[in-house]
Amino acid sequence: MQRMIKEITNWYKENKRDLPWRKNKDPYHIWISEIMLQQTRIEAVKEYYQKFIKELPNIQSLAQVKEDKLLKLWEGLGYYSRARNLKKAAQIIEEKYQGKFPKTYTEIKNLPGIGEYTASAISSICFGEKQATIDGNVLRVYTRFYNDNRNIDERTTRKEIRKELMNFLPNNPGEFNESLMEIGETICIPKGTPLCKKCPLQKNCQAKRKNTINKLPVRKEKQEKQEKKYTVLLFCYQDTIIIQKRKGKGLLENLWEIPNVEGHLSPKKVKELLKKEQIIPQKIEEGISSTHIFTHQKWHMISYKINLTSPIKEKSLSLNIIKKDYAIPTAFQPFIKEIEKELNQKTLERKIV
Repeated sequence: MQRMIKEITNWYKENKRDLPWRKNKDPYHIWISEIMLQQTRIEAVKEYYQKFIKELPNIQSLAQVKEDKLLKLWEGLGYYSRARNLKKAAQIIEEKYQGKFPKTYTEIKNLPGIGEYTASAISSICFGEKQATIDGNVLRVYTRFYNDNRNIDERTTRKEIRKELMNFLPNNPGEFNESLMEIGETICIPKGTPLCKKCPLQKNCQAKRKNTINKLPVRKEKQEKQEKKYTVLLFCYQDTIIIQKRKGKGLLENLWEIPNVEGHLSPKKVKELLKKEQIIPQKIEEGISSTHIFTHQKWHMISYKINLTSPIKEKSLSLNIIKKDYAIPTAFQPFIKEIEKELNQKTLERKIV
């Protein structure tokens, strides 16, 4: 691979995709894109990135943004702690570095929400520091190129491969790192058949030579997701529904959600719950069901639409306000859309009459 550095980077210059965060080497732009790209596909990130940069164009605006607005900009990307850490890091940059993005790997890595990979990417791409970036794409390219059977889910393997890559980083480390990542994202793909004929590494790829591409990289067996059941309670009054902040620690902590309880409740149990909470419904209807898959959990949700005779003060919000100002996790979006669909239908019927 060391002998092929020039060939790899030349391939990158000719074939790299036109991505909005590649327009310049602004560390703020690279930082935002790298955090968004964690756990999210590039095509999905493009629109989020452009909207985010338009609303929060610099470190100062990010440091000062209200949390609800920040989370609304992040709505749909998931892993909301990433957005909160962005703001925390921006505030530290404002206070400690006078609003200027730190230039060294060590300083960048000490910021909240930034690990080895992101710090390596920013410091090498934006500041030319010789740091190797190790993500899933690079690990896949590397292990296939060398027919390497080490388990990439093990921390020791990642450290070893990073150390090996550090030994032959060129004078343009950022471009080299991006080249390997681009090969992994567009050529040496994880699912389906890799596009070996288009790969600049094909002549020396050991996995191709030994026909082991589909066996690499070696990974741990995936653990089964924890299955959980919830009953979602849609408290409706005219065009309003109730939302609340999720209490307790863990998944979706402190995010806006539709009221829900663990378990699948029967209509009888729902009535008992409402009585206990001193809520008198006008009508209770069984609603849609939905399943949402998180990294380590799978939620099976049923719902009830509970029509109220009057709004519950300080808790009922119109759907328009919720859609405009509040970030609702993807798990609850099907229920929001179902209520919106019903409201639109009623509006259409009134117009016809």
